[in-house]
Amino acid sequence: QVQLVESGGGLVQPGGSLSLSCAASGSIFSINTMGWYRQAPGKQREPVALMTSDGSTTYADSVKGRFTISRDNAKNTVSLQMNSLKPEDTAVYYCIADGVQLTTQPTEFGSWGQGTQVTVSS
Repeated sequence: QVQLVESGGGLVQPGGSLSLSCAASGSIFSINTMGWYRQAPGKQREPVALMTSDGSTTYADSVKGRFTISRDNAKNTVSLQMNSLKPEDTAVYYCIADGVQLTTQPTEFGSWGQGTQVTVSS
């Protein structure tokens, strides 16, 4: 199994910044996509920022220009720098990763972190 452990998050005022980090561990052969989803109260979980192993990125329209995703392939980590935060960014943020793990034979995996709360409020 591949585990994802998130850190960061918390309470910030509108206009402020926060950084999230996520580290993958386990029997990892390769990771294709790493990134972040979020789920606000009463809403569906949605992708926020994703990055493939070759550096291609995808951002939700609502965060473009404010959030930046970065990744360290050697360390199997991904980070999300969130600037100019708005109350509507309040949500539980989940780290995700998919790729290939080594068990008895190479097997595809898809994993989610436990989630970290981001609250933007004055």
